[in-house]
Amino acid sequence: MSDARPVEPPVIIRAEVSLADPDTCKFTVSRTVHPGGPLFFENREQAAGSPLVERLFQLPGVAHVLVAANVVTIGKKSNAVWLGLKASIGAVIRSQLLTGICAILESPLRAGASKRSDAEVRATVQGLLDREVNRSIASHGGQISIVDVRDGKLFIAMSGGCQGCTASQVTLKYGFELMVRRVAPEIVDIVDTTDHASGTKPFYQHAGEVR
Repeated sequence: MSDARPVEPPVIIRAEVSLADPDTCKFTVSRTVHPGGPLFFENREQAAGSPLVERLFQLPGVAHVLVAANVVTIGKKSNAVWLGLKASIGAVIRSQLLTGICAILESPLRAGASKRSDAEVRATVQGLLDREVNRSIASHGGQISIVDVRDGKLFIAMSGGCQGCTASQVTLKYGFELMVRRVAPEIVDIVDTTDHASGTKPFYQHAGEVR
């Protein structure tokens, strides 16, 4: 009997430009983007630490973002055009869902706090893993663990479906790193110590590979 995980259905996104406001477009996604909400972001500063919204604000022309359940509503700048921008927004949403990391971080941003010890930073990051990250990637059979925190560097290991997974670096770059930067600005580098070559049950593999 095969123990291969079932293949997830493709992400389908339907984009509809508002007739009442041509600068607003609603993207309805076939999966839940964020279970909470609605949450409104009117600038890049408000989006800090929320992986999906940070990436959306990096697209030229995006003015504000509203996320609720499986709907992402984008407001564009008046001088921007939807041609091309809609495809870029859809690509960002799809790739974010691929990471398995929650799209929006609702943990409070630390501000004006004094420098913390490595142990205190480790405890903060562990709390982030417990509350937000590992709960999300558990659906992919994965987990991220802390190996060490030293001199501003966070050493982590990925296991389960994340070990050897072709999407693991996407999960780190576009999900976990953004969230860590928000709750623990003391971390200047994240080092993945995982031996991905020895992963036996990655959630995603290169096309053509057989489990």
